[in-house]
Amino acid sequence: MSIPIARGRLDRPRVVQAAVELADEHGLDAASMRGVAERLGVTPMALYKHIANRSQLIDAMLDQVLDQIPPAAHQGRWSQAVRSRIFAARSVLLAHPWARDAIESRTLATATTLAYMDSLMAAMLAGGLSADLVHHAMHTLSTRMWGFTRDVLPTPRVPEAPEERARALSDFSASYPAIVRMATTSSHAGASCDEDAEFAFALDLILDGIGRLHEDGWRPPGAVAEGTPV
Repeated sequence: MSIPIARGRLDRPRVVQAAVELADEHGLDAASMRGVAERLGVTPMALYKHIANRSQLIDAMLDQVLDQIPPAAHQGRWSQAVRSRIFAARSVLLAHPWARDAIESRTLATATTLAYMDSLMAAMLAGGLSADLVHHAMHTLSTRMWGFTRDVLPTPRVPEAPEERARALSDFSASYPAIVRMATTSSHAGASCDEDAEFAFALDLILDGIGRLHEDGWRPPGAVAEGTPV
């Protein structure tokens, strides 16, 4: 149950802060106009003087969180600058898990969202990457630009009973030998994945690949090379 905030002068920052705290505690769905009103000890109608609707509320919540990402530091290689920026975003969003759902639910980017994306593109362009390569890089990064990804690796649960367990593992091995080999012989066999390490691996793979394309003079399919007669 949410603890009502002490009554006082209601304004937009106070409404947004209450919504962020509610979402931090109970998830994004809990931060409804009614839920925020109850937390503040007011009627839902009182919120509409400061926030037009829930979509605007989520935008404002997200902006408040993204504002916590430290300013970009354009130092070193472009890939280092982008990597540092993304990990800074990851650190902030990990403290507000609901922000992932908020980002994926938005249909229009706010000024704060655009400013963050602009900082990534600016680092790439400053590193000499073409606008075309930056365009593809941003699509490839996708949600990774915010420091998270949606990994989907569903696997069946193994029965607890020894006989059923052995039979299930035998059947699984016969049907999916590559999965079993990976799961039983990799250095992570039997252990939970290190999410930070897995994220870093994928991000570095993407940035290294983009870097190699840049060094090789990559151009989009159909583009006319400079100096070529048209």
